[in-house]
Amino acid sequence: MKKLFFAFTLCISSLGFSQQEIKLDVADALIIRSLEFSYEKYLSEESSIGVSALFNLSKQDVGFRYNENTMITPYYRHYFTTSADWNFFGEGFVGINSGKKETIKDSGNYDISYTDGALGVAVGMKYIAKGGLVIDVYGGLGRNLFGSDSPVIVPRLGLNVGWRF
Repeated sequence: MKKLFFAFTLCISSLGFSQQEIKLDVADALIIRSLEFSYEKYLSEESSIGVSALFNLSKQDVGFRYNENTMITPYYRHYFTTSADWNFFGEGFVGINSGKKETIKDSGNYDISYTDGALGVAVGMKYIAKGGLVIDVYGGLGRNLFGSDSPVIVPRLGLNVGWRF
C-alpha cells in the first residue's frame, strides 16, 4: 500500500509542477478533413517533449489529403527564444504512420497496406497568451525509413490552437 501511495504521489507531483499543453490542429480539421491532437509537456523554459496523434477522415481517393491514415508522432522541441509571447522552436520527431497505397497508379484500387517509421525535423513559432491560450504554427519533413510500400516523404504541418495548464 505504501508503494502504491508513493507512486501516486510522485505522479501527481510531477504533473503539478510543470507546464503542459493540449492542442488541436485546426488547419488539418478544416482543410484536409483530418484530426490531429497534441499533448506537450515542458522540461524547462527551453525544451519540451510531446506526442501528436493524426487520424485522417478523408476518403482514400480524394486528391488533396495526407497519404497516412493514422500517424503517432512523438517529438522533442527546443525553444530558441523565451519571450513571454512569441517563441521560435526547432523540432525533431519520429512518426509511426500507416496507410494504404494503390497497386497500379490512378486505378483507384488501394489494396496495399503499410506501416512505417519516419525520422524528421520541423521549425515553427508559438504564441502563448497570459490566460493560457496557445497558438503554434510549424512545418517540416520526415523520411520513412523501413518500408518499400510506404511514401518516402512524410509532411509535418500544422496550425494548432490549444490551452496551457
